[in-house]
Amino acid sequence: MHRIEETVARGMCVGCGACSVATRGAIPVTIGRYGVMQARLDGVAESDRRLGSAVCPFSDEAPNETELGVPDRSDSYAPQDPHTGHYLQVLAGRVADDNYLLGSSSGGLTSWLLGELLGRGLVDGVVHVGRAEGDSLFGYRISHTIEQVRDARKSQYYSVTLAEVLATVRDSDKRYAIVGVPCFIKAARSLARTDASLKANLRYYIGLVCGHLKSQFFAESLAWQIGVSPDDLESVDFRIKNPARASVEYDFGALKAGDEQMRSAPTRTLVGGNWGHGAFQPEACNFCDDIFAETADIVFGDAWLPQYEKDWRGTNVVVNRNPELRDIFAEGVAAGAINLDALTLDDAADSQGGNFRHRRQGLAVRLADDLDKGLSVPQKRVEPDLSVVPARRRRLIRQRRVMSGRGTEAFVRAKKQADLRVYLSTMRTEVRRYRRIEGSLIRKIAIRVRKYSGMICRRVARPGGNS
Repeated sequence: MHRIEETVARGMCVGCGACSVATRGAIPVTIGRYGVMQARLDGVAESDRRLGSAVCPFSDEAPNETELGVPDRSDSYAPQDPHTGHYLQVLAGRVADDNYLLGSSSGGLTSWLLGELLGRGLVDGVVHVGRAEGDSLFGYRISHTIEQVRDARKSQYYSVTLAEVLATVRDSDKRYAIVGVPCFIKAARSLARTDASLKANLRYYIGLVCGHLKSQFFAESLAWQIGVSPDDLESVDFRIKNPARASVEYDFGALKAGDEQMRSAPTRTLVGGNWGHGAFQPEACNFCDDIFAETADIVFGDAWLPQYEKDWRGTNVVVNRNPELRDIFAEGVAAGAINLDALTLDDAADSQGGNFRHRRQGLAVRLADDLDKGLSVPQKRVEPDLSVVPARRRRLIRQRRVMSGRGTEAFVRAKKQADLRVYLSTMRTEVRRYRRIEGSLIRKIAIRVRKYSGMICRRVARPGGNS
């Protein structure tokens, strides 16, 4: 069985902190050498390890996403879809105020809904990621006002933990909405199943569609490339919108200590800025099969669909599982505060096509690879299977994993030597290898398409042929 011990030993801990909360701090969570929050099990009693393992999102001793289901409600839910989980509504939309959208990563609906929950008195606070004090750029915090929520409404691709903030939530008598990526929401739901205080205090679980997490090095690496070294990094903005460009063509910005203005550059021009290259991806993300935060009340992501992605303002894809939130959306539309379109389940899945390839087909390959090596892997809802994709695709999946690991190791050396070139040289080499594999795969597909198209044309042109 794959338990918390195997998860930590394999570097698969995502640092969510659920084990620390469950054991009241007996399992510490600290930042690791690769810029990822990690649980530490040295000297931890067996009884505490079992408590921690029962809520670890990558342990077989904890319930999986299907077993957890959605938060308890009196209303019945629609059937579960294999791509999105349970659903009441599948939507695309954005906030109607363009000025508001300039300060949001996508369509602004996540922060809008959180503001509604606070404004209507349904919660007393919001547990979410925002600017942190001390050495970290970001961390989990509690906001009690709409203004505080809006000030922290952009994406923060950074390693954080729930350990301290959920300890505070448990000791209070207030009601909260919690925001997080799928594995963090799963961890919080697991905790609430065994902790009556957390179950009472955590009223709404707000999920974020996740391609993969990033270590703290991701921000440092991008900033260093635009002239701000890790030691001088004051703050970052991962998604600066440009009204002259499509929504996917956002910029990265970094503020150097002592400067008044951020330096910025198009994210895709920076090494590691292409999400498909998996730069600084924690090992845990190679073993996740949950894209749409299936254990949350509602989940928000980017609607990467042709009808939306050219619009600089950004558009959210939304899967709602909560009848209360459905009513809040309806009132928001009626008031002209938000704009929503109905989507199909296929639309929702298509908006995260690359994500599904990584977390379903890619996961099947990675599980099979590791089992062939005799390594411990968690029990997933995806079966280990090398045959799910052709050989070239398997090479691409494997190269992405190699690229992520080697890039991280190179960045550790680059920081130690104070020389960014150490990282850039390694990562560029791995990206070139990735592109060669990717290019051969694309060429093979193109040849097949041309061959198939030629066969169709010949059949149509042939007298008496079947059309």
